[in-house]
Amino acid sequence: MNAPHRSTDPHAKGQVVLVLQGGGALGAYQAGVYEALHESGVEPDWVIGTSIGAINGALIAGNTAEDRIGRLHEFWKRVEQTAPFAVASIFMRGIQSFFSPRPFVFGGVHAQVGLDAASYYSTAPLRETLGELVSLECLNATRTRLTVGAVNVRSGSMRYFDSRDAALTIDHIMASGALPPAFPAIRIDGEPYWDGGVYSNTPIEAVLDDKPRRDSVIFGVNVWQPVGAEPQSIWQVLGRQKDIQYASRADSHIARQKQIHHLRHVISELAALLPPEVRATMRCRELESWGCRTTMHVVRLLAPTLDSEDYLKDIDFTPAGIRARWQAGLADTRRMIERAPWGAEADPMEGVIVHELSTRTGMEIKEAV
Repeated sequence: MNAPHRSTDPHAKGQVVLVLQGGGALGAYQAGVYEALHESGVEPDWVIGTSIGAINGALIAGNTAEDRIGRLHEFWKRVEQTAPFAVASIFMRGIQSFFSPRPFVFGGVHAQVGLDAASYYSTAPLRETLGELVSLECLNATRTRLTVGAVNVRSGSMRYFDSRDAALTIDHIMASGALPPAFPAIRIDGEPYWDGGVYSNTPIEAVLDDKPRRDSVIFGVNVWQPVGAEPQSIWQVLGRQKDIQYASRADSHIARQKQIHHLRHVISELAALLPPEVRATMRCRELESWGCRTTMHVVRLLAPTLDSEDYLKDIDFTPAGIRARWQAGLADTRRMIERAPWGAEADPMEGVIVHELSTRTGMEIKEAV
């Protein structure tokens, strides 16, 4: 007896969503992930990003499919740093196409310069770069939906700006990447916003909580290490602390959503057992609306740790660092597409199913969180 056919095309299981964390130079891994999807003919229906994830997301959603890889390469080429002592050069001189240092202000960090200028660097160069590489017309045509996360400076609340609901501008992308105190807040409709990573760096909840719910294959691209060895020095402590902070509770978000979606399936199953005359009542229909039968496959990809990495890895814009991370994203995603775990039989009562590559064996596993 022949085994049932398994489609390698994730679109066969619903909308394809690409979820991108913030992480500065680590975002080169995300570009490799997208390139692997693109070469397989898989274009995302929806991209959700924070910080560098929002920038990569805008380069994808803000260009036609045939131009996306070229624009991603162009952006990452512009931010490469080839000077000796590249990290020191970034601190002192910035990155020409990304950010530039502000002039010294008398009074230093205590100077009352106003929120819009209260940062070490200006991001005016990034505005110019995005203006050249992102087509707002293409972005807002919503062929590919884009959602970017930013946190309101005054209220402290997270907000997701969504091209499905309103037109996005360069300001929305800039706001999502406005990481303080390095970068200044960006105002949208008069309200100041900072990088969404200040509040939640893994914006997967935006798709898991979306309405209406839809069957989905979600490529969750993680660039920070949630698990690591015990640090042995203060420098290593700083690096480990940053990894934990920006990995941003992705596991707990998914665990909660697995429970919620399981209960939604239970509600739908229970409703199906009721007599037709009971199920037709207004009260029953209202209660049944809390259920659903959607299935979301979460495909988790995790950028590897490079031997040279330390606390400053997110500003490693060297050609070697960018190339290594890009190639890792390309290779990991090719392996995942080859395995196509979303095509396997799944428990109909499970609404959220997690797949990831084991960093130890290279084999795909299904994780029960």
